[in-house]
Parts: sequence; C-alpha cells; structure tokens
Amino acid sequence: MKQTLIDDTEDVSLDFGNEEDLALRKIKIRHPLATFFHLFFRVSAIVTYLVCDWFSKSFVACFVTILLLLSFDFWSVKNVTGRLLVGLRWWNHIDEDGKSQWVFEAKKASPKNITTITEAEARIFWLGLIICPLIWTVFFFTTLFSLKLKWMALVIAGISLQAANLYGYVRCKVGGQKPITKTTASYLGQRLFQGSDIFGEL
Repeated sequence: MKQTLIDDTEDVSLDFGNEEDLALRKIKIRHPLATFFHLFFRVSAIVTYLVCDWFSKSFVACFVTILLLLSFDFWSVKNVTGRLLVGLRWWNHIDEDGKSQWVFEAKKASPKNITTITEAEARIFWLGLIICPLIWTVFFFTTLFSLKLKWMALVIAGISLQAANLYGYVRCKVGGQKPITKTTASYLGQRLFQGSDIFGEL
C-alpha cells in the first residue's frame, strides 16, 4: 500500500501583514458554518450517548442515531472542515495498477491564502479533533468495566471513526514518510518542552 505526501506547506502561523492584521487573524472566524459543524456532529454524538437512555428505551434507535451522527462527523471533518479551517486534507484512491494509495495534502502558506486560515479556527479544529476521541476512549473503559457490552460495538465505532480523522490530519501536518507514532510523539514532545501552545502551533 503506497502512501503519498504532498508537503508544500509552511507553518500557517507565519507572520504576514501588519500587527493589526495578525491580531484580527487570531480571533476572527472566517468560516462560521464549517466551524459549527466541525463540533456539532461529534458533540451531538457524545451527548446523545450520555442521555439516550433517559429519552428512549429502544437500544436500536439510540445505536442508529449515534452511528449516523458519527458518520456525518467523519464525512464533514474529512471532506470539508479540515480543508477550510486548517488547509489540510487526506484521502485514499486506487491507481491504474489497482494499488491503494493514501494522499496527505497541506496547503502552502502564502500572503494570498494565509488570511483564509485563522488561529481561532485552527485551535477549534485541533481541540475538537483531539479531545473527542479521548472522550470515546473513556467511554470504552467505562463500558467495559460496567459490563454494558451491548454498547461496546458503538463505542469502538466512535473511537475508530474519530481516530481515523485524527491520524489523517496529524499525518498531513507532521509528514507522511516517518512512522506516525514516533513522529507525533516527537513533535508534541518538542512543543511541550519548549513551553509553547501546541494547538496554537497546529
């Protein structure tokens, strides 16, 4: 299985323009609809998982509703919000030889397109992308220890779908040629020791 990295990116936090423009770029939301739906489906799936027993006694109805929300989240984050909010995207395609190829893209930062990516949107994107899979991981252990095994398949689906997007976008950001676990640990560890804001850098 071949993997391709289109790495023409520079750090989107590069300084272009005067100080007023940079300050505005940090706080402005240029894609409010995309920002909303980046969090809406994944937060709705978590909330529904927590409260569905209060409103419905039907396990099947709860299962299908949450799975649909997770599916909508996976599609919107992979195909829309990643491209608009941080200039990254990833996908898989079959080449002429019938081999599966993974492609990881990062939009090149330039004076023309740097203003389309704001620090506020990047923070929201990465916070949502990282925190929600961690919450589903907590659900996995609580489900396991409470022996609610009928929910296990749903929780595993939640972890898998959201971790897939996290994997793809981290791969776009830090590079596709090195092992992802080593690269990610090295990247995040370096930022932590430098005392910088990880999500601001992302």
